[in-house]
Amino acid sequence: MNGVVIAGTRSGVGKTVATLGVIHALETAGASVQPAKAGPDFIDPSHHERVVGRRSRTLDRWLQGEPGIRRNYHRGEGDLCVVEGVMGLYDGDASSTAMVAEALDLPVVLVVDAKAGMESVAATALGFQQYASNADRDIDVTGVIAQRAHGGRHERGIREALPDGITYCGRIPPRDELVIPDRHLGLHMGDEAPLSPAVLDTASEHLRIDVLRDVARPPPEPAPVAERSPRNKRIAVARDEAFRFCYPATIERLRARADVCTFAPVEGDDLPDCDGVYLPGGYPELHAESLANSAAMGQLRERASDGLAVFGECGGLIALSETLTTTDGETHEMAGVLPARVRMHDRYQALDHVELRARTDAHTASAGETVRGHEFHYSSADVDPDARFAFDVERGDGIDDGREGLMEYDTLGTYCHVHPESGAFDAFVDRL
Repeated sequence: MNGVVIAGTRSGVGKTVATLGVIHALETAGASVQPAKAGPDFIDPSHHERVVGRRSRTLDRWLQGEPGIRRNYHRGEGDLCVVEGVMGLYDGDASSTAMVAEALDLPVVLVVDAKAGMESVAATALGFQQYASNADRDIDVTGVIAQRAHGGRHERGIREALPDGITYCGRIPPRDELVIPDRHLGLHMGDEAPLSPAVLDTASEHLRIDVLRDVARPPPEPAPVAERSPRNKRIAVARDEAFRFCYPATIERLRARADVCTFAPVEGDDLPDCDGVYLPGGYPELHAESLANSAAMGQLRERASDGLAVFGECGGLIALSETLTTTDGETHEMAGVLPARVRMHDRYQALDHVELRARTDAHTASAGETVRGHEFHYSSADVDPDARFAFDVERGDGIDDGREGLMEYDTLGTYCHVHPESGAFDAFVDRL
């Protein structure tokens, strides 16, 4: 499957709108597009899925390693993979867009803000191209999409200024409707604030799709890995408006190893009969009252105290805590499994790639092992003085004073999100 990376000069330059325009234009032209996202984000992929109806793949060197990036890429489906970058092309010490493009040997099309420039667009693209050589990086900046560019003289000036080796791939016009609203964890999810087909037509009508097709190329094949055998276990995964942040590869991995069923605590579902429970991240703070009155959360508290294996990440950690206090000062009862009281803040409390070392055998790693993930949350947890933790934090913030993985009964709650390439979900299944 050929692929291309849509990168930006910086955060906020319009990568997501450009990526959605490219995906929409390719699909309209009859291509079958596999979207992907560089970095650990859950929100931009929801917009990809909204446009093409196919789950977006996550590509992150820190979470997956280069072999894992290649494996995850090749698990995709379609004629052509469009990878949206993260931040600016070279930004990020653990996993940047450039690192992902290099690991996959994919060409980069750079989104440049052309609102007040013509030749400067070419100078910017050339600088990004030459920086790769100066930094001894094998990055092929091969094309440009001019964001917020008018037609006519403006467009001609950009095209004529581009040097040989950097192809003009089209423009995104300056339109007020080509904006996705945001909130504290980033953009709104794709089904909350989707760009309409008419708006996507506007975003894509001046893109040169044939050129983008020609630019794309296939990455190297991944190295094979030994498969682990399935186990006769059943895992219940929470999936609703409060628990939305789950990588496609996570569900795929769990289904390869166990029987997976889903339930929706916010919508009034009961907790299914199961051997283990996974609560992904999401927006529990937006559904705190529903969770406080959820039958499944009450049943989870009872089953957890009886020894049911439960693993909650970020939003899952919040839901497993005793209480959640929102930014308006309202306090809601949560499941009460973990000895913590969580409070939401107006500013983020942690944002980083994370590395944890297991103090003891835990759901996602054995004692002494390390596991990599990422954290991004606007809440903090006040834990009991005698609370038990599974991990020491070697990179990142964690829950409390360099400690991560709050433990109670056979329940583990972390602020850290992990990817199945880390081996964490295999470890969870093997413990059941």
